[in-house]
Amino acid sequence: MAIAPSALLKFILAIDCDFLVIGAGVAGMRAAIELAQSGSVLVIAKDSLRESSSEYAQGGIAAALNDDDRIELHQQDTIYAGDGLCNAQAVHILVEEAPAAIQELIGWGAEFDRESDGAGSKLVFAREGAHSRNRVLHAHGDSTGHEIARALYQKAASLPNIRFETFSAVADLLTGESGEVVGATALEGPGGRLHDIRSRAVLLATGGLGCVYRETTNPAVATGDGVAMAWRAGAEIANMEFVQFHPTALHLEGAPRFLLSEALRGEGAVLRNRQGEAFMERYHEMRDLAPRDVVSRAIVAEMRRTDSPHVWLDLTARGSQFIHERFPRIYETCLALGLDLGTEAAPVHPAAHYAMGGVHTDLEGRTSIAGLYAAGEVACSGVHGANRLASNSLLEGLVFGARAGRAMGTQPPASVAHARRPVWRVPDIALAELRDLTWRYCGILRDRHGLESAIATLEATSLPEAGKPSLAAIELRNIFETASLIARSALWREESRGAHYRSDFPDRQAAFERDSTLRKS
Repeated sequence: MAIAPSALLKFILAIDCDFLVIGAGVAGMRAAIELAQSGSVLVIAKDSLRESSSEYAQGGIAAALNDDDRIELHQQDTIYAGDGLCNAQAVHILVEEAPAAIQELIGWGAEFDRESDGAGSKLVFAREGAHSRNRVLHAHGDSTGHEIARALYQKAASLPNIRFETFSAVADLLTGESGEVVGATALEGPGGRLHDIRSRAVLLATGGLGCVYRETTNPAVATGDGVAMAWRAGAEIANMEFVQFHPTALHLEGAPRFLLSEALRGEGAVLRNRQGEAFMERYHEMRDLAPRDVVSRAIVAEMRRTDSPHVWLDLTARGSQFIHERFPRIYETCLALGLDLGTEAAPVHPAAHYAMGGVHTDLEGRTSIAGLYAAGEVACSGVHGANRLASNSLLEGLVFGARAGRAMGTQPPASVAHARRPVWRVPDIALAELRDLTWRYCGILRDRHGLESAIATLEATSLPEAGKPSLAAIELRNIFETASLIARSALWREESRGAHYRSDFPDRQAAFERDSTLRKS
């Protein structure tokens, strides 16, 4: 997916575009394809076009295409995982439009795994946690996100109205006199100057926020940029307390927290404690295929009970050949780190993985601010509720990226004489200290004391006006503001629901069966 920039960033940013798409993952690319019918599109990425959460998605993409499956069952499973907070209309749109979205991708060249059926080949469907049917498609075993991103980029690059710019961090949104979004300001290279980009509408497709936490499966670019930018511009933010922690991140000393896909457990991998016992049956009837929040808390409980820094994920019964063929990227990555999954159980520990909350949108990606749209993980569309069903994230990017693109295409040009950007301030706190604070107090297990302590530390942090901007300063500011939104939302929700667990309020409460919302006063 390498691309040579079409021109110097300075030249590109001197020209206004009709539509600005911030982020080049699945949601951003799919929206850009739709927008190309309505005007000029600039897709801008903070890093290379390869560096997004979409690119690293291993688990697959869910759709009710199998003979024994139905859209209604996919909807039912999604709502069950969402633990009472899904927007039923949003879920219906997601699952109803899923089959056509997959067929469209195949038409654009996406190659999903197939098997011979005597008369040719047919798609292979796998089952993952909390799914009642085999409905998850994979590509090249465990490279589904990479394959979907490749097909979308190939399609987008073929359209003359779409331009790309890489290694360009967007610092802030530009707003007009009435608060409407009229563009953004971006950094020219890692340490360059800020340039304003004017556009009819802006789509936030910036992905996740995992790097707010010390332990995360997310790539380094996932620093909560879109949420923080939207917050500073005055947009409504919803359900930030719901951060999903993936149960099985590789936990080797000195190695990155590489994701070991839930699909491993779908193929028979078993979680074991330091005594070698399979322990999940003590925590949930679905055992190793229970919802992710249940599995993550069970792992933490087992670690504490056995005084161990991690547990083990055991797929050795399948052998090295099967694992290598079914999960080539996972197998080869672990092997390079000295671990053969065919003969050894992998040490695993939960890590921040996915945000259900984000910039509040309607069913067409519109936010509470005119001219600003959001799609994908940065958005809170209502499809995930309090806990995302496995393999619905790539699907959400496809379906709601397309819907946002169609809606943006009707946005009339704004007539703005002057655009405003927020005052440039950077928090006086070390990044490592900030991420450790969030992990300790806003992580898998939360309580009032810890959340109030985190909020007090954040509120006491000075925010001096800064001089020359940099990529590091942009990300630190965004992580700081995103962490504050998570802590404040988690303190408000005095119950346990989905991915949000309060040890001082361990039960669900009917009074909290509603979204949490925050908006700058």
